Amino acid sequence: MQQMDGGVTAPQGFEAAGIMAGIKKDKKDMAVVFSQVPCQVAGVFTRNLVKAAPVLWNRQVVDSKVPCHAVVVNSGVANACTGKEGLDNCAKTAEETAKAFGVPAGSVCVASTGVIGPQLPMDKIVAGVHQLREAAGSSRENARMAAEAIMTTDTVSKEVAVQTTIGGKTVTVAGMCKGSGMIHPDMCTMLCFLTTDAAITQDALQQILSKDVEDTFNMISVDGDTSTNDTVLVLANGASGCPEITGPGPEYDAFYEAFHAVMVDLCKRIAGDGEGATALFEVQVIHASSKEQARTLSKSVVTSTLTKAAIYGHDANWGRILCAMGYSGAVFDPDKVDLYFESAAGKLQIVAGGVATDYSEEEATRILSEPAVTALVDLKEGEASATAWGCDLTHEYVSINADYRS
Repeated sequence: MQQMDGGVTAPQGFEAAGIMAGIKKDKKDMAVVFSQVPCQVAGVFTRNLVKAAPVLWNRQVVDSKVPCHAVVVNSGVANACTGKEGLDNCAKTAEETAKAFGVPAGSVCVASTGVIGPQLPMDKIVAGVHQLREAAGSSRENARMAAEAIMTTDTVSKEVAVQTTIGGKTVTVAGMCKGSGMIHPDMCTMLCFLTTDAAITQDALQQILSKDVEDTFNMISVDGDTSTNDTVLVLANGASGCPEITGPGPEYDAFYEAFHAVMVDLCKRIAGDGEGATALFEVQVIHASSKEQARTLSKSVVTSTLTKAAIYGHDANWGRILCAMGYSGAVFDPDKVDLYFESAAGKLQIVAGGVATDYSEEEATRILSEPAVTALVDLKEGEASATAWGCDLTHEYVSINADYRS
């Protein structure tokens, strides 16, 4: 398996586009991902009780198990808390896309991100769909434009692609996502779209996505808020010609490895680009007695407001980490815990057996001043582990969210 320079058009048979439809001022705000060949589609969605209209629409498409051809995305308006009109607008968007691309309306997924409450400007959406058809292509630039068009408060677009070999055929898995704020386990205010030319059944694809999201997107947090629009969709068109993956086996494992690599990469890009963030904050819990214990502890630390503020200040305030572990609900022995801080600047043990080491504050600050820092927690209880990703908490986060609508 190897990473390559690419986005959602890297797998065979996929096209994409990103355009300015006029939903936002002077910014790209609509995107499409399209495959002429019908795709198996899998999806996972927000667990927030308040679900945006496109989440409900896409759930229906995924559950129907009909082949999928396209995903149309708009940014600027979330189409959330919009009632029947919001759902009707999803249907209209899908119908217009079907006309423009020559596919069934039931094979079109739709997604939205932006401000909650307003109705979609359907005149701009409809015109935008036809602009997308004209602009769609399979180039690297097409993928880049699509990734830029789905951004809201993101400061950078987020794309990745990897290749592997399955049954003697080169298989590509790629993805793009957006997300910067309103991000918390059980996904986030994020949209993520993955494409692959692997041949795989819908059941196997859904199984892989549902399993992997627990160790990836459900392990990131920026601010503790779970959005109404969270969506991860995967489209697989089989264009590589590899043997069809139906369940566990060598081909399944090879695909899962590539898929997981793409998901982890996108997670880290989201967490590192949290609103106002200056650092990606990774928390690894190792030698836990169970996976669930490790997940609970790592998520508790990465979501701790006090810990996030300390990371921003490059302050090795390790007591906040043990405190967050203590109120997580997971049972562990504090007197066994070892804690390290690590970054490109080095690795330093801060706590040994629950007690502070004679570490250098200057060295700790140097390590914590890097743009990506890790807290490594060793429970010394078993062989399970988990990793969570977040970011520091800055003054800029408050500024961004204080005037988000104005």
